[in-house]
Amino acid sequence: MVVPAKRLAVAKTRLRPLTADTGDAHGAWVLALLADTVAAAAASPAVVRVVVVTDDPDAAAVVRDLGADTVPDEPDRGLNPALAHGALAAGTAAVAALSSDLPALRAEELTAALTAAAAAGARCFVADAGGTGTTLLTAVGAPLDPHFGRGSAAAHRAAGALELTGAWPGLRRDVDTAEDLRAAAALGLGPRTARLVGRAVAGSACA
Repeated sequence: MVVPAKRLAVAKTRLRPLTADTGDAHGAWVLALLADTVAAAAASPAVVRVVVVTDDPDAAAVVRDLGADTVPDEPDRGLNPALAHGALAAGTAAVAALSSDLPALRAEELTAALTAAAAAGARCFVADAGGTGTTLLTAVGAPLDPHFGRGSAAAHRAAGALELTGAWPGLRRDVDTAEDLRAAAALGLGPRTARLVGRAVAGSACA
C-alpha cells in the first residue's frame, strides 16, 4: 500500500480557513489525517506493507511510529510520479495507492475493497464520495499507472481501470474542505483527527 504525503506547509491548503481558526497548527491537522489513514491501512489484514512517499521529516516520523516504511520523493515531479515511485519501492506484484486524507477509514472497509479488487481484475479504483476523484487505485501484475488529480475517476476509467463500488463510506470520504471534515465526522473519525476536532469545538465553546 502506497500513501503519498506532501510537505506539511503545502498540504491541504483548502483546509486553512478552518485550521486558522483553531488552536492547533495547520501541520497538526495534516498529520492527524495522515496518521488515521495509515493506521487504518496498517490494521487491514489485506495490507502486507504500508509505504509512505514523503520528504517531510515530521510526516515520516509519525508514520514510522505506526509501522509504515517511508521512501523519499525522489522523482519530485508531483503526485503521480511519487506514487509510481512508491509502487516500485513496495516491490510486490499486487500494489495499491491510497489517499492520505481518509480520517473516517475503517480497516474492514479497506479489506473489503482490496478483496474485491483482487477478484475483479488487473487494475481497479474506488471513486471519492463526489464521484469525480479517486481514493484507492489497485494493480495486480500490472503497472499502477496513477492518474490522480482533478477528474481522476474519469482518467482512471479511461486508462482501463475498473471502478469498484461497495458500502465503504469511510474509504470514499477524503477531506479537502471543512465541509468534507464535517461529513467525515458524521461517519466517525479516527482518534487523532477526532482529538483535534474535539479541541477545536471546546475552544469555540469557550470563546
